[in-house]
Amino acid sequence: MGDVVDIEGGLAAGLPDIVAYPDIETIKTVPWEPGVAHVIADVFNPDGSPSAESPRYVLKQVIEKFSSIAGTPICGPELEFYLLEESDTNDSGWARYGESPGNVYVSGLRGDPENVLLASLRQLGAYDLDVIAANHEFSSGQFEINLWHSDALDACDRAFRFKAAVKEMARAGGKLATFMAKPFNDEGGSGFHLHFSTQDAAGNHLFGDPNSHNGLSAVAHHAIGGILKHAPALANPTINSYKRFGPDTLAPWLIDWGLDNRSAIVRIPPERGSASRLELRLGDASANPYLLTAVTLAAAYLGIKNEIDPGPALEGYGYDPERSPKLPSSLCEALDALEADSEMREVLGEGFVTTFLAYKRHEIERFNAFITDWEFREYTYHL
Repeated sequence: MGDVVDIEGGLAAGLPDIVAYPDIETIKTVPWEPGVAHVIADVFNPDGSPSAESPRYVLKQVIEKFSSIAGTPICGPELEFYLLEESDTNDSGWARYGESPGNVYVSGLRGDPENVLLASLRQLGAYDLDVIAANHEFSSGQFEINLWHSDALDACDRAFRFKAAVKEMARAGGKLATFMAKPFNDEGGSGFHLHFSTQDAAGNHLFGDPNSHNGLSAVAHHAIGGILKHAPALANPTINSYKRFGPDTLAPWLIDWGLDNRSAIVRIPPERGSASRLELRLGDASANPYLLTAVTLAAAYLGIKNEIDPGPALEGYGYDPERSPKLPSSLCEALDALEADSEMREVLGEGFVTTFLAYKRHEIERFNAFITDWEFREYTYHL
């Protein structure tokens, strides 16, 4: 909201410059803006040192640590979002696009009367984002688009570009695309599911083992164990994020893992061999792709390094709090868990963690001082 939040080397230091160096390999022409190109930059301090709080730098550092013991991480992002259209009847000025029930997983004009999804996919394909699948999601105006897997940095670059592109194209068409975790009380939230595996220098995939009881290697089991152990510290980024969680939401609520079980925080898709992978279902669509991937790899790295046993896989219903511990239920709880997790802090970098905590705790302070519509509706008449 335009506030200035003091961090080390920031306001108290006089707000010094930073230097953005374009990564020339990331230059892409923008299909819907003739004569325009887009490039991703890495951020440095004036003395030439990397900016510790830069999400892309954080991910690069985590990839280096992960690769030192467990090969090259491969990721495939899946993102959900809502498309909104202008409305004179809603206080916000926006309503869900194509409002109509029961269009989950449909394609075509029934759930997308203006063919916005297909038009967007054609532009995204020309933008070299390697889009592989798309569908109307569970709620009115909600869509999911999946990106092909690649090495973790490239996957995050594409996911970062994807989110910006979807929002830009929506605005050009007089609409609003939002990756907010849960924008509506009467509909579900939007997730950012991350598929993750790893391979060695020879291209051998390290998460599959045909001789194990479930087709997964010890490396995969240890990665799962690390993610479960450090799950409380894998903070979703906003106050709104935690309104997406809960029983029967198809979003994870407890810290567990399962074989092709969508109620678990870590789902193991049914494919095996070279397609063996983990799917982290914790993230919501508002997440920064670099940071979501960084914390996933950091937790997996710690699990592999320390050979953490994930315990037995979840079977059946995944919302029984007597079976597994709960995830943090608020941003405040998650930040406290991150601050207390010394291993995660070390892998992510102290400079990033302290900055992230400062920004997010300031966000909580602003929210706690703000009078919400719920409070007005709940109290004004009766009190």
